Amino acid sequence: MKKLLCMLLAIAMVLGLAACGGGGVQQRGDETQNEFLIVGGMSALSSGNDSNPVLMELAEKAGVEIEWDLMSDSLGEKVGVLIGGNQLPDAFIAVGFSQNDIMEYGGDGTFIDLTPYITPEIMPNLYAILEKHPDIKAGITQADGCIYGLPSGELMGTAAIGATDDLSIYAVPEFSMINKTWLDELGLPVPTNLTELHDALTAFKEAELGGAGSTVPMSTGYDQWCWGQEIFYAGFGFTNFTSDICFDLLAKPDGTVEFVCATDKYRDAVTYFHDWYAEGLMDLEMFSQSTSQLIAKVSQGRVGVTTWWEINEIAGEHADDFVFLPPMYGPVGTQYENTRNVTIRSGPGVTSGNLNITAACGNPELLLKYFDQWYDPEVVMQLQYGPIGIYFTEKDENGVWQVITDEEAKAKFGKSAGELKGQYEVFGPRLILAEYYNNVFYMEDRATQRLHDIEEQWMPYVEAPVSYPNDVTFTEEELEVISRYKADFTSQVAEYEGTWLKNGGPTDEEWNAYLQMLEDNCGMSRLLAVYQDAYTRYLASK
Repeated sequence: MKKLLCMLLAIAMVLGLAACGGGGVQQRGDETQNEFLIVGGMSALSSGNDSNPVLMELAEKAGVEIEWDLMSDSLGEKVGVLIGGNQLPDAFIAVGFSQNDIMEYGGDGTFIDLTPYITPEIMPNLYAILEKHPDIKAGITQADGCIYGLPSGELMGTAAIGATDDLSIYAVPEFSMINKTWLDELGLPVPTNLTELHDALTAFKEAELGGAGSTVPMSTGYDQWCWGQEIFYAGFGFTNFTSDICFDLLAKPDGTVEFVCATDKYRDAVTYFHDWYAEGLMDLEMFSQSTSQLIAKVSQGRVGVTTWWEINEIAGEHADDFVFLPPMYGPVGTQYENTRNVTIRSGPGVTSGNLNITAACGNPELLLKYFDQWYDPEVVMQLQYGPIGIYFTEKDENGVWQVITDEEAKAKFGKSAGELKGQYEVFGPRLILAEYYNNVFYMEDRATQRLHDIEEQWMPYVEAPVSYPNDVTFTEEELEVISRYKADFTSQVAEYEGTWLKNGGPTDEEWNAYLQMLEDNCGMSRLLAVYQDAYTRYLASK
C-alpha cells in the first residue's frame, strides 16, 4: 500500500497535480508558491534564522521567502498540536522525528515522498552526494521505498585523516588507559594480556600507590557510553560497546548478526571478570558512580586503569602519567590466550527527521531547490559553525578555510569562538562528509587526534571493520516487534550481566534458564530476525 502511495505521488508530480494534501490537509499554496512557513527547533544560543546572513543569501538565490517559526523548548508539544489538528506548515525542520514518526507520518500522507524531487535538475547537490554515497541513501530510504525526509549527519571519520577505511570517530567509543608512572615505579611493563593486567592491578592495590585506603586499581562505569568495562572483553573476542540500535547486537563479516549476550564467549567473559571484582581490582562503585565521580578519582591520581573518550579529559593534571592500554589478549592458559578482537560500532548515522515537507506544501519543488543549497560544502560549513567573514577568516595555502581564534573573536566581537558558533549555528538538514575535512575546512584538533588514535592504536586489533548501522530502517511490523521486546531484552541482559559480575556464575543451570527467559519473555529470536532482515535489506540497497 505504501509503495502504491509513493508511485501515486510521483505520478502526480509528473502530471502537475496536487499530490500533497492527504488526510484533508489544506495546501498553503499552489505550484507558483514562493512563500513558505517552516516550524521547528533552534539552539537556545542562536540569534535566529531570520537574521542569519547565510540563510538570507540562500533564500534570495532561490527566490523564496521563508517564515521561520522556531523554538528551543516545548517543540514537541507544539508539533503534536499542529499535526493532530491538521494545521500543518509547509515543512518541519530540526524536530528530530524518530523513525517510528517518519513511517507513521509518511504512511498517512502527512509527510510527502521526496524521491521524485531528488534529481540532477531539482537537487543537484544532494543527488550527487547520494550517487557517491549509496549508504546515505540506504539510511534515509524507508522500508516502503520512500524518502520522507532530507538527510542530516556529521560523518566525522578516519577518511578525514587519509585512512583507506572510513570509520566513525565513534567506532571505538572508549579508550583503555593505564598509569604508566605506577608501572614504572613498580618495575612492571605495560601488560599485553589479561593475566598480566590482573597482576599489575594486584600490584597497584598492594602498593597503595594512590594513597593508603584510596587506591582504586581499575575504575570504570558499567556498560556506559565511553567509560564502561566492555573494552576488556576484547580478550574473549568481542567488545559489546553501548549501541544506539540494541545493546549486545553484533554484525559479522558474512552479513549475519548475533546477540553476543547469548554466546559462550560472553558467558566466559563475565565469569572471568567476577574474580577481579571479588578481589577488589574492579571498582566496587562501578555500578553506581557518575562520570563526575569517576573523573574525580582519576584526576586526583587514585586510579591505575580506566576508560574514557581520551586521556587528557579524564586525567587532568595526571594526564602525563597515563598511556593507552591496548586491547588485551585473553587469559594465559585458556582457549582465549591468543584471542584479541575489538568489535566496532557505528556512529550516530544519517537521519531523515530534521527536514520533512508536509502535504500542505503547494510547491515542494521550489522549497527543495532552496534546501539543496544546504548541501553545498561551503554552505553547510557555515550553517554548522558560522559565516565566512565571521567564524571563517581566510583560506590557507591548501585552499582550506581557517577558523577564527578565541583571541581574534574576543577582540573583534567580544565573544569566544565557541560563543560565535552558538550564535550562528543553524539546525536542520546538515550533511558534513568526511572528505570536507580534507578540502573545505579543518576538523577540530582534538577530533583529529582521536581519529589518529583509533587508526593507529585500536584498528590493528579489529578483525573486521563491520558494524550494525544506526541508520538502518525498519518496517512498521518490525518496529512493533522492537517496541514490544527491545526494552525488556536490554534491561534483562544488563541485570543478569551485572549480577554475574558481582556474584559469580552462571552455572549451567542458570545459563540455560537465562537463555530460555530471553527467548520466552523477551522475544530474542523475533528480535534477531527483525534486525537480520533489516540489515539484509540495508546491505542489498547499497
